[in-house]
Amino acid sequence: MSEAISVTRALFDDVMVPNYNPANFIPVKGEGSRVWDQEGREYVDFAGGIAVNCLGHCHPAMVNALTEQGQKLWHLSNVLTNEPAIRLAKKLTDATFAERVYFANSGAEANEAALKLARRWALEVHGEEKQQIIAFQKGFHGRTFFTVTVGGQAAYSDGFGPKPGAVEHVEYNDLASLEAIMSDKTCAVMMEPMQGEGGVIPGDESFLKGVRELCNKHNALLIFDEVQTGFGRTGSLYAYQQCGVTPDILTSAKALGGGFPIGAMLTTAEIAAHLKPGTHGSTYGGNPLACAVSEAVMDVVNTPEVLDGVKRREQMFRDAVQAINEKYDVFTEVRGQGLLLGAALNDKFKGKAREFLLAAAEHGLMVLIAGADVVRFTPSLVIPETDIAEGMQRFEKAVAQVVSSHG
Repeated sequence: MSEAISVTRALFDDVMVPNYNPANFIPVKGEGSRVWDQEGREYVDFAGGIAVNCLGHCHPAMVNALTEQGQKLWHLSNVLTNEPAIRLAKKLTDATFAERVYFANSGAEANEAALKLARRWALEVHGEEKQQIIAFQKGFHGRTFFTVTVGGQAAYSDGFGPKPGAVEHVEYNDLASLEAIMSDKTCAVMMEPMQGEGGVIPGDESFLKGVRELCNKHNALLIFDEVQTGFGRTGSLYAYQQCGVTPDILTSAKALGGGFPIGAMLTTAEIAAHLKPGTHGSTYGGNPLACAVSEAVMDVVNTPEVLDGVKRREQMFRDAVQAINEKYDVFTEVRGQGLLLGAALNDKFKGKAREFLLAAAEHGLMVLIAGADVVRFTPSLVIPETDIAEGMQRFEKAVAQVVSSHG
């Protein structure tokens, strides 16, 4: 019998590759929007696993789906199909513009598939001259070499040798900068309808519509990365449904599985036809466990009760941050939509977002940052209103602590 391993934060440093620097506490249990660490200390969760835990921790619908499917089928490979994958794809196509779905394991993989499909479509329909992919500065699309190159943050893509070519970046919310480099050689424009990691920056409606028109003009595909904005996060199933712009390809992950790894690329039948058998694949993509859990999540999230509740909770967050700010004067604005919100720090606290995150943890609250100047909130979509109130009381203590340390 193997001996028990004493799991400590220090052991992490001894056994893990050092590309992460996690908090000093180790969570061991979660229920709803509360989490407990090894010491039994309780936290209110405003981070949601970075916009993933859309139904909180251990939601009964998810636990039941996982338990039931876990006693039936776990993995088959894509030599065979399975019922949960087909049912989930049917529900996704019924609820969106899409007619076809490709399943993967993550947002990066969904985006990789979208980019490869766009290139293949352009090659087969228009010829090899049409290969330019345009994306936006401060955008984020994942960490594979292709997706990190398309993402607009050099800090993530530099230092790994030659990058995939014919990828260019322009300013977000600046239609003129896009128009200046678009041509009939443009294969696709990839964008988040609201930039998440880049600082919670919503796309202006006129900008998003202008991008769609430029894509139409140059026969380019519009790819919406809705990995963070999607699956109820903004108060509709996908953000595109609120901005009057329909993409050609949409990618989804994070909240799609509510905490179980799954990604999806959604598109039309005409475009999907270019990923013929053998052109792309995934060993685990569309596995029965992930799809069964995701289907259960969708059945809860894609309801008026939950989606309307997101908008109500958004207002609670905004009101609470405003009340805190009236006392302490640290934020310039709260950006975002639904429960993807960013409190932007004013000049006095520029670059200090991580201090607020660390102080919040000290007071029993989990928050996120989006760059060095924005404190980000991405809680469960069904977070109880009492937990919002309690979490904001803890956040106020954290703000007061940071302010007094710079007094």
